[in-house]
Parts: sequence; C-alpha cells; structure tokens
Amino acid sequence: MKSLPKFTIFYIVLTFVVSCAKTTKNTETAELVDTYVQDNYTKKEVDISMRDGITLHTTIYAPKDTSKEYPIIMQRTPYSSRPYGEANFRKQIGPNIHMMKEGYIVVYQDVRGRWLSQGHYENMRAYIPNKTSDDQVDESTDTYDTIEWLVNNVDNNNGNVGVWGISYPGYYATYATIDAHPALKASSPQACIGDFFFDDFHHNGAYLLSYFRATSLFGTPRPNGDQPIDTAWYTLPDLGTEDQYQFFLDKGPLKNLNSFFEYGLKDEPSLAPNDLTDDFFWNELKEHPNYDELWKSKGLIQHLDKSKSHVATMIVGGWFDAEDLYGPLETYKNIERQTEGYNTMVFGPWDHGRWARRNGRNLVGNYYFGDSISEFFQEKIESRFFKHFLKEEGKGESGLPEAYVYDSGRKEWKQYDAWPPKGIEKRKLFLSQDQALTLDAKGSAGIQFISDVKKPVPYSEDVKAVFTPRKYMTDDQRFAARRSDVLVFETEVMGEDLTLAGDIMANLKVATTGNAADWIVKIIDVHPADAETNEEMQDHLKMSNYHLMVRSEVLRGRFRNSFSNPEPFVPNKKTDVNIKLQDVFHTIKKGHKLQVQVQSTWFPLIDLNPQTYVENIFKADETDFKTQTHTVFTDSSLEFSVLQ
Repeated sequence: MKSLPKFTIFYIVLTFVVSCAKTTKNTETAELVDTYVQDNYTKKEVDISMRDGITLHTTIYAPKDTSKEYPIIMQRTPYSSRPYGEANFRKQIGPNIHMMKEGYIVVYQDVRGRWLSQGHYENMRAYIPNKTSDDQVDESTDTYDTIEWLVNNVDNNNGNVGVWGISYPGYYATYATIDAHPALKASSPQACIGDFFFDDFHHNGAYLLSYFRATSLFGTPRPNGDQPIDTAWYTLPDLGTEDQYQFFLDKGPLKNLNSFFEYGLKDEPSLAPNDLTDDFFWNELKEHPNYDELWKSKGLIQHLDKSKSHVATMIVGGWFDAEDLYGPLETYKNIERQTEGYNTMVFGPWDHGRWARRNGRNLVGNYYFGDSISEFFQEKIESRFFKHFLKEEGKGESGLPEAYVYDSGRKEWKQYDAWPPKGIEKRKLFLSQDQALTLDAKGSAGIQFISDVKKPVPYSEDVKAVFTPRKYMTDDQRFAARRSDVLVFETEVMGEDLTLAGDIMANLKVATTGNAADWIVKIIDVHPADAETNEEMQDHLKMSNYHLMVRSEVLRGRFRNSFSNPEPFVPNKKTDVNIKLQDVFHTIKKGHKLQVQVQSTWFPLIDLNPQTYVENIFKADETDFKTQTHTVFTDSSLEFSVLQ
C-alpha cells in the first residue's frame, strides 16, 4: 500500500483535532445550558396581586451573586411559566444564552386566566382606554402592577425593567408599552400578534384553516372556571390522517367542523360549546366573520399611540414567518408613526421564532440562507439592545441602526436609518397575455381560468397534518406554476440585480362568473438552471430552476372595499381588487427571473370560498359551493418598492 504524503497525514490529524475541539465545545455548551441556571441562579415563585385582587403566578430567577444590582427582564405568557416548583429549573432563561451569562433577574409570568394565575382569560384581551376604576383591567394594567411589585420587592434590582416575547408573548411585550410603568425602559415584541383579523387566524378576512387545530389551545376555558390549574385542560382535534388536504376537502363546509368542539373539555365531558360563553374562540370565529367591533376591540395596532416614549422598542420578525408577519411590521410602523422615542426593527430570513434558536445553518423549509444568522442576532443585536437600555441607562449611542434587515436574495445583513430605506422608488409591472411582466400595459384583454371547488390549488406539494405550516413560505412553486388554474407572469432573465425593499401592491382587474371569490398573489424568485443545491433539500427537488416564494397574500374578495361591510361581486363585471403584500427585502439577482402567480384557491392554508356569496362562510351549505370561471385582465399591475 502506498504511504500517504506528510501533508495529507497532517491534514487528516488537523481535521480530527478540530472536529474533536468542536465536539468538546458543543458538549461544554450543552452542559452549560443544562446546569448553568441552577448553578448560578436562585428561583422563587410568587403570586402577585393585581389592582382588582386577582393574583398572577410569577417565577423569578435571580443571580446568586448578590454583590451587584441587575436589571429585570420579563416575559408574560399564556403558554405556562413551567416548570412549576422552586426546586425545578429551566435549562435556559432569558432571551438568549449571552444575556443569561451576563446576569439579569429573569421573570416569567402566567397571564390572567392561564395556568396558575387566577382570573378569566380572554383571547387578545381588549385594551381599555381612560380607565376610571380598579375593576377595569387589561394586559396593560396587569403589566404595570407586576412591574410595580417587582421593583419594590425583588432584591438587587437596579430599577430598570425590560420585556420580551415571541408570538403571543410578543403581543404582551407590545401591550407593555401602552400606558407603561416608568421603570419599563425597553421592550422587544418579536413575531408579535397585532390583530387577529390579519394575523394568525385570518389573512385579510380569509380564515386560515391551517390554524383550525390551534383553536382549542387559545379558546378553551378552564374546566374549573377562573381557578388555577397546572395541567393542560384542552385537547387538540385529532384529524385521524396525515393528509390534511384530503381531510378538509372531504369534510366540506366549515360548519361540519363544529363537531370537533363537541367533545367537551378534559374532566368536564358534559361541558359542550353550546354551554360555553361567546368568548369560546370557535364561537367567536364563526359568529363574527367580518371585521366588526369584536375584532377591532381586540386589535392592538390602533392603540399604539398610547405607547410611552420612554420605552425603547426593538421589533423583531422573520421575512418568512407564516404566522406573524403583519403584526411586527405594522407594530413597528405604527409606533414609528404615532409616538416619539427609540424604535427600531430587525428582520431576518427566519420562520416563526427561529432567531431564538442556535442551530448553525439557517434554513426555512428547503431553502438555505446562511450560517449562524440567529447566533449573530442574539449576540450582536438583541443582547446589545437590552444591555444599552437596562445596564447602561440608555446613555450614548446604542450602536444599532433604525433598521437591521437581511437581504434574503443576496444573503447578507444591511443597516439603514429608516424603513423602508431612503432612495426607494415605486415601479409598476403589468400582466400580459403572453405570460410576461411588462413595463407598460398591453391593452385590457382577459385571461380566464376555471376555479374548481373540488380540486383547489394546494399551498404546498406536500400538505401534511402539521399544527401550523411553516415551510410553505419558501416552498418551490413549480408545482403550482404547472396548474391550469394558476396564472403565471414573469420577466426575462435579469441583466442586473433588482432589490425589492418595502411593501408590494397588487392592483388586479378581475371578473368572475359567480359573485364571490378569493384572490391570491405570489411573488417568486426563479433561480437559474445552474443554481447550487444545498444538502438539506428534499431528495426530489433541486435548486436548478427553483421557484422561491418571496412573498404571498390572499384577499377574500368580499372585503375588497371594506373589511367591515362585505359585498358580492356582480357576475362578469370587471372589478378592482387591490391586495397589499407585506414588506420584503429581497434581491432578484442577475441571472434570475421575477415571477408573479395569481390564483383563487390556496387549500387548506385558507378555507374554501363557496364562490357563491353567503352572509357567513362559517355557516355555508354544501350546495353553496360552485365551480366558477375567473378572469384577470392585462391592465392589472404590481407596484414594487425598488431600492436604487
């Protein structure tokens, strides 16, 4: 056997040593996460009394080193502050591992009506302005009263408080800024819910059927009334299949799903939805199909003028967050527009909450965006924000920009002093009969397609029984482009980079043979034939000609003029349907193509529109569902925000 060259032997040994070092480092990190909290923090559980006498269960982790004072960083959650019991510790506390090691007093609290906190829970409890009595409570007062107790009763705190949270806890972090306690100095709402008619359970009035199983989690009252309970009292509907598409197609109208909530509650089998109050969430959904006072009262976006300017805010979101994209973008924009003070945004190439994980390679579904992106955010952005305002008293410059945003096409971070960035221009592209996107309208001819309610367009080529779908936000859209009920329009191969930075407006001109329809618009980055395939991609896919979905949105056509006052289409009448697509920051690179897809079903991401106008789709009958022919006219356009 021929001996190996010395350099090769050296390289093999070096590789082995480095590998061992990495393994040791990872093991040390794992051990640190497993034991660090218990070794370095004390744990105390208290029930803090609110102004109306209700107590909220609160867990406090305080550094064992009492030689100095620490800021308080708090998360309020409906998902439980477990593990319960002062002898039981979380393996990691705080927003990230760096802040855990730097030393903060970390607080978790069960919100009113959940788990070990007393009181009645309301899904997105309405804000009460101009309160006149202690009986008028909301999440703002509960946060205020909690902070008041903490700064006066927790030893070694420096008087500065921060709040953070992702998803629903992000909503509570936003709420904390409204009528805020003077000690609250910093808040980071992350993937924060803003309004349930546009977030999570609805998109522009269309019901997200993909969220059906989540209804029990948020909407099932505790079986023992308003008394605490430390075990789950709700169950998630069992679909009995892994094929969500076929399951919901076979079930038919939404009203056929009512039976899933007739099982009652755990330990209370006699308690069925008809016995429950109107705030049982499934009842709220089906009895309030329009943007009425119920949804308006629960929304938080419209109350952000009450956010206190002494609270620095850093809004965090993911460009590919299938659950909460509207919330963080609109929260940032409304705070920026309505209040003065420090307000910034951070958006990266993440799905829901991915920035809080430490997993090296950053992927959403099949698509790879880079390495250590979440770790960079945690160490260089999130930790820096809280340290500046809670430990450095906000003195001097924070070192952070107004907008820290990741270009998901170029795969790199950018910093701007405004969002959208200065220097953008609006650019229109028109649809044409030859499937092209053009700078000028080519007449107003109609392009027809049949929308078959028996064969709706799936949102992914592999629809599985998931709690809420995520990967579809970056899914390859070739499967949809090849369907006859999906219209496709695209540019020529790009001769230079085109950077989209900001929102997108689809100005459609449409008609239908029926009097009801949904409209879906998708923005696609078509990759070149020689695009390199990443190792994690599903076996049946390649990056060659990959159709990356950059942004997508639906509008339930009945709400084209008003979300509060729906109206039918006039059959065969040309009608304007304008759809706002949420912001993007993505470069369509030289050699790629920009594509637009237009369709009318997106199943079972959203529920199936009967395509016959009914007052309430939650109560539609089987006979209301009709196949219709839709038309999109070539004077339809897409208005992009393009960075020069």
